[in-house]
Amino acid sequence: MAQCKKILVVEDEARMRDLLRLYLEREGFTVVEAADGRRALEKIAQEEFALVILDVMLPELDGWTVCRKIRRTRDVPIIMLTARGEEIDRLTGFELGADDYVVKPFSPRELVMRIKALLRRACPQAVENREVLTFPGLSINRPARRVEAAGQEVPLTPKEYDLLYFLASQAGRVFTREQLLEQVWGYDFYGDLRTVDTHIKNLREKLKKAGQGAEYLVTVWGVGYKFEVKA
Repeated sequence: MAQCKKILVVEDEARMRDLLRLYLEREGFTVVEAADGRRALEKIAQEEFALVILDVMLPELDGWTVCRKIRRTRDVPIIMLTARGEEIDRLTGFELGADDYVVKPFSPRELVMRIKALLRRACPQAVENREVLTFPGLSINRPARRVEAAGQEVPLTPKEYDLLYFLASQAGRVFTREQLLEQVWGYDFYGDLRTVDTHIKNLREKLKKAGQGAEYLVTVWGVGYKFEVKA
């Protein structure tokens, strides 16, 4: 199961790697990064992956060469990323063994949907049910965007809900305020760090009023916040 959640992102632009990691980790995937073609092949030789996201324009070895070499030893699904949109480029990728082809700029959410579609066929257990997160006294329903604490619905603003769901879906992991701003408010959001503190404070107050859940939101002094489920 572990390897069915692990994705290799091969992209030389650090900003793009960060963006892809943001969206993939939010969906519960583990991300391994490679900044050039040679390093990507080293990772493939050392580890098993559920899927590879592969940029065409790479230093050392281009994406097409990497794709060809991967296909000699691995049947892992490959999604190629490129700024080129010409039909001949797409056909080249498919001929070399790519499973899908996404042209930059693209919607990260659409890319995630394409990944899930491929994994449903190649590794069905990778797309787990994360629709409802349940903890003692607390339930977070993602499709309904509904939170219940001690059996009663807790009225949250959209961003309060997003923050709670994100932390709960990554239970035990500590996030800095900067990371939370990026992952909950958006990659290009330039807000005051106190925005996070205010939303955490409001969440705690609303959950405490409902009678359950506030204790899950833990402050890690000097670092940030985490969602902690105590034994």
